[in-house]
Amino acid sequence: MALMPAVSAQPAPAYTETIPSRRYTYSTMPAALLLTIAIAAEVAATVSLRSVDGLQKPLPLAIVVAGYALSFWLLALVLKQISVGTTYAIWAGAGTAAVALIGIVALGEPATAVKIGSIALIIAGVIGLNLSGAH
Repeated sequence: MALMPAVSAQPAPAYTETIPSRRYTYSTMPAALLLTIAIAAEVAATVSLRSVDGLQKPLPLAIVVAGYALSFWLLALVLKQISVGTTYAIWAGAGTAAVALIGIVALGEPATAVKIGSIALIIAGVIGLNLSGAH
């Protein structure tokens, strides 16, 4: 005679709690640091585009390719911890503002009132997203 397992008299719960796997949330570096490095890599790659000279110069081209590859890899890691909207807004906004400032400070581009105001609006938008708790 085979023993039957005991059947619980309690009803099954109406919902089940899902616990995410730690492999998707574990990181040795905070997401903000990874995002900062991703922004720096993207900015370096974008500024290096000026020096590529129609793909004729291999060192600037290598910086462009490596910079964008590193930036997107780090973005993929950040997206495990921060929402895609917030991540992309910060990455694109901070990168755009940084490249514009480098253009003004280091590359001799004109610093018009509209350009400075636009950079300020980009920075204000990124700060606003962070303060809103969008992540």
